Amino acid sequence: MLAFGRRLADTARIGDVIALEGGLGAGKTTLARGILEGLGLEGEAPSPSFAIVQPYDIPEVKLPVAHVDLYRLNHAEEAEELALDYYLMDSLLIVEWPERMGPDAWPDALRLHIDIEPDGARRLTARVPDAWTDRWSQI
Repeated sequence: MLAFGRRLADTARIGDVIALEGGLGAGKTTLARGILEGLGLEGEAPSPSFAIVQPYDIPEVKLPVAHVDLYRLNHAEEAEELALDYYLMDSLLIVEWPERMGPDAWPDALRLHIDIEPDGARRLTARVPDAWTDRWSQI
């Protein structure tokens, strides 16, 4: 997951949403940490489970990032207070548990679903929107 995240970082842009789906312990935070490492973060990236939104800015990373964990939200309406779409004006948005926002949230997001196989391996399924089609082939 870390290595894939680092490769994915090379193609990420401001205004992108990378939505990470999967059960507890599937590797969403690990993948997000790989993206952040690929963008230049040198220290440990804490899970935003309690803060909900963990921002990173230049020069800590190559482009501004908001790492979001929506696990603790009970209703999509609670996310309105977070003003997440505001981040899209000048940041990359990495969202764990995006399904908490409802099925219509971020229709142009790169959606990556991580499953844990019986042997402990991870299987990644991607839903690649048009905005990512050319970039996806470079990963």
